[in-house]
Amino acid sequence: MSSTRQPGAEIQGAVLVTGASGGIGAAVAVDLAATGRPVAVHYRSDAEGAEDVVARIQAGGGRAASFHADLGDPEAIVTLVEQVEGRLGTVLVLVNHAGRRADGLAAQLDDDQWDTVIQTNLSAAFRLTRRVLKPMLRARYGRIVNVASIVGPRANAGQANYAASKAGLVGMTRTVAVEVARRGVTVNAVAPGFVETGLTADLGDGAFVDGIPARRPGSVGEIAACIGFLASEEASYVTGTTLTVDGGLSA
Repeated sequence: MSSTRQPGAEIQGAVLVTGASGGIGAAVAVDLAATGRPVAVHYRSDAEGAEDVVARIQAGGGRAASFHADLGDPEAIVTLVEQVEGRLGTVLVLVNHAGRRADGLAAQLDDDQWDTVIQTNLSAAFRLTRRVLKPMLRARYGRIVNVASIVGPRANAGQANYAASKAGLVGMTRTVAVEVARRGVTVNAVAPGFVETGLTADLGDGAFVDGIPARRPGSVGEIAACIGFLASEEASYVTGTTLTVDGGLSA
């Protein structure tokens, strides 16, 4: 049975952005708060950063609250969504942004480095998606946006674990999208290229910028704008796709 909602008949609900204490996640949280929805700002270790994001949203007239959870713990994910639902309402927009790196050549990567990255970047995104899908399907409305990376399809030496997690995220995005498309729920991914954030601060920008056709790194605002579109009502017919935002690097 297909969704009976008509385009433009958007219903209200909460937004959950994981890894939103800084960088792309923070920009996404602020942008989505401007749409009028309450925003859950998730963090793992940077409580101060998360509270700063909440303060920015509130200063702009929006509603937000911060929530702590270690997404590597499946039980913590269940608790996180329950807390968001209890305080802000049903999650109808989920942005799986939280990510970790533990770089090293494949021959030297240990099990902990592999497991930590896969658990945070891929398994947590799946568990969160699984948890919020049921209420979205009941509401016949939902937006899920997964933050992948061009490192998924484009080899980057020293990041076998990160590449595997992001490639898996794209595959999961496409599969879940076709499962729920008839119920008004869209599932998409954004694959940023080199963006100036805390996660890339240790990489420098010289060699990377030289290889980018746009000759500059991306900004968090540019990535957030693309995520904002995919989370909007205007993107109701866009699902199962990955939007690459990399200044032409993968062209």
